Amino acid sequence: MEDVVADVWAGLFLALVSALAINWAYTMEHKAVAALPPLSFRRPTRSLGLLLGSRRWVIGFATETAGWLVYVVALGLAPLSLVQAVSASGIAVLALLGVRGHPSLLSRHEQLAVGLALIGLVLLAISLVGINPSSHAPHGVGVVIWLAAAAGAAITLIAVRTRLARAAALGLAAGLLFADGDISAKLVSLGGIWFLALIPLIVCYAAGTGVLQTGFQHGSALTAAGIATLVTNAVPIAAGFVLFAEALPSGAQGVIQVAAFAAIVASAGFLGSSAARPDSAIPASPAP
Repeated sequence: MEDVVADVWAGLFLALVSALAINWAYTMEHKAVAALPPLSFRRPTRSLGLLLGSRRWVIGFATETAGWLVYVVALGLAPLSLVQAVSASGIAVLALLGVRGHPSLLSRHEQLAVGLALIGLVLLAISLVGINPSSHAPHGVGVVIWLAAAAGAAITLIAVRTRLARAAALGLAAGLLFADGDISAKLVSLGGIWFLALIPLIVCYAAGTGVLQTGFQHGSALTAAGIATLVTNAVPIAAGFVLFAEALPSGAQGVIQVAAFAAIVASAGFLGSSAARPDSAIPASPAP
């Protein structure tokens, strides 16, 4: 049991490392994409060429990929809902990076979001003391329905204009696609027949990356990536309980863990909704 608990803590540490890498990569990608000609879903080859021709974007994407690989390792060590909760703290990192580490430059909503993320991480750590969290293989039909519903919603947001700002809509779509990719990554970590999940994993991550880059050209990094991060983490946290039968600890620790999830998701919600307002964008950092 001690080995299992140690694996869980190692997985959560790797999830935090992954969040730091991925959210730093988002800021690099946004700076690169903002300087490029408009990207288009109708001209994917040209758009890909523009991205690969940007040294800054390639560095950001390589860092994002490395962070994702660390995330996959984390999923093999700890339950999906816990890994996602720790990963959600990355949105607070994204906010601080956007103002070069000066919280005073954030709005009150954004400062509250960063504080909630930190509180959520502390509560999550407290809730895990002395317990052995676990997850179980899901039912195939439930997985198919879940992944298809999220992907369908993402396609609708991309194809149909909504009342949401375009950057927010594309961030939401990217988040749903990344959420499907994250759930698929957890399935692959189970081995056996679940290796088939490599197909939606590759498709959803590739599509989500493309959608997010386009979102970067319609608004700030925090608007597109912030909302994407909220959805990417909230949806798999729910999937952890619904699909993978992950259980809360008993007693007070269970209450604390629920509070941790609530604080972390609320953090992402505050940051995403604040960023989506035209008058609340974080000041852009000067290019180095």
